Amino acid sequence: MRKLTTILCLTLAVLLGSAGTSWSADFQKGLTAYNSGDYADALREWKPLAEQGNASAQFNLGRIYAKGTGVSQDYKTAVKWYRLAAEQGNAVAHYFLGNMYLEGKGVSQNHETAVKLFRFAAEQGLADAQNNLARMYYAGTGVPKDYVFAYMWANVAVTLGYKNAIKGRDILAKKMTPADISTAQKLARECVRKKYKGC
Repeated sequence: MRKLTTILCLTLAVLLGSAGTSWSADFQKGLTAYNSGDYADALREWKPLAEQGNASAQFNLGRIYAKGTGVSQDYKTAVKWYRLAAEQGNAVAHYFLGNMYLEGKGVSQNHETAVKLFRFAAEQGLADAQNNLARMYYAGTGVPKDYVFAYMWANVAVTLGYKNAIKGRDILAKKMTPADISTAQKLARECVRKKYKGC
């Protein structure tokens, strides 16, 4: 979770750096309010920005509604805001929207759509999404069961410092032949070399 928080903060910093100073100031006011527990003020700051197309504000509104932080929990509204942020290329929004499809929260459960959303986020270097892909391939959820690809994605997530993927990768290794592990490791190296695109 700490890794995801770091990625989220970096994503927000990049998006804020490219936004106008007004958006940045208002977004920061919302972030300060949120961090101090003043969720109503955070919502007041972020909602107009989200409606104007600020992907970071859209994502954060998604989180507020998904968690029910200062508002009634509303998965459908969370999906709406995640989707808007994802449509702008926000990798973290793709990941969270993928989880909504995986769990059937606010949308009909659809594992294939979850895989597509996780893949987009994974290709942007989001280790949480890479680990989720590993789990999907391991279980054959939304994709054909494939231990080689499961191991590959777990290994890629580990290279980004996602320690939780180590345990899953080690469990997979016990079910695989040495040749399969070698193939998965080669695929992981290629995936990292290609910056996670087309893996």
